[in-house]
Amino acid sequence: MMAPLRSGPTLAPDAFEKIRREMILREQKWGPQVGDVCVLAPFPLLLEAGEWGWLARSAEALAREAACAEAAIACSPEIQRTLGVPRALRRVLAGGRPTPAAGRILRFDFHWTRDGWRISEVNSDVPGGYAEAGTFATRLAEHFPGWTAAGLPGERWAQAIARAAHPGPIALLAAPGYMEDAEVVFHLAAKLRSLGRASILVQPEQVDWRAGRGFHRGTAIGAFLRFYQGEWLAARAENRPLFTDGWTPVSNPGVAALLESKRFALAWDALPPLPTWRALLPECRDPREVAWRRSDEWVLKAAYSNTGDGVLIPGVSSEGARRSAAWDVALHPRAWVAQRRFEARPIETPVGPAYPCLGVYTVDGIAAGVYGRLAARPLVAYDARDVAVLVESAGERRRTA
Repeated sequence: MMAPLRSGPTLAPDAFEKIRREMILREQKWGPQVGDVCVLAPFPLLLEAGEWGWLARSAEALAREAACAEAAIACSPEIQRTLGVPRALRRVLAGGRPTPAAGRILRFDFHWTRDGWRISEVNSDVPGGYAEAGTFATRLAEHFPGWTAAGLPGERWAQAIARAAHPGPIALLAAPGYMEDAEVVFHLAAKLRSLGRASILVQPEQVDWRAGRGFHRGTAIGAFLRFYQGEWLAARAENRPLFTDGWTPVSNPGVAALLESKRFALAWDALPPLPTWRALLPECRDPREVAWRRSDEWVLKAAYSNTGDGVLIPGVSSEGARRSAAWDVALHPRAWVAQRRFEARPIETPVGPAYPCLGVYTVDGIAAGVYGRLAARPLVAYDARDVAVLVESAGERRRTA
């Protein structure tokens, strides 16, 4: 099956260097390299307009179904245990009213496979990639007439938060010591400023909660923009208003961490219908039910893992990592899931064959853009390159028809 996307040509070095500098100095892309390799690809991926329409509609359907599933999971401690939800997270969600959302953003990771598009997961808790999906793609599009960025997810999310926020500054929550997280919140702070909304960077222990309303140094907070992983925040009982019984809206609200579990599919039979999920997500099983160590058919994933860590693929991950995981599965089986392996297909690029992953965002259920990554192997991890995804514009469709 021919891939519905292809690589564009490499930009001239001086043109790309100008874009790279702008991303560092104006768009908070402070970590532009992995080792000696620029993490920003100097060429785009070109996606057919019809294919982008299909991806957008699929992401919106996935988001609608996920919202219904999340509501059911939030009310069921038994389903939460099936999903491997950490005990601390279950505790802060128990028995309370979900804290209102100041906009919801999800990112569904689509991979091109032998059988067409498949998803590997949803990033429902703290998805990133906004500068790369927005400004970077927009700047590359200026060099490719007839092609445009798929959307501006950071701007769309900031607008949703600004609309839902109460009077007062918007508090940005990010875990200290993670530069990638700091890049995201400072990028979004700039988007909020452009909308006339002040923002402040705070740590959870600096928030004073009064009857579910958040204050910082005596000032009422208008909303929280949370780029701090839910399972980490749940470890402190004082953060409960970010999850339940809070009055100050949160984006994403703490309940969003439920769908982050890679064991989501193991609860489908107890949830409302999920036809789009069933069509696009490969089969998932409890690792105790399949011979994942003796088979090339199964990928092992930690229930709560990030940027490819905790993902073991036969023939890609080291045998040492698989042995270590086997011990952990034996001790903590509900912390893992086995997912049937799909055959990812590479595409040709100016740097050789690479495996694309298109992270399609939805903001409040509406498709909002694409975060593109390219990996040298069929595992999208920290060393994958960010790549601009450009969509065929209406004028280009008319010209080539």
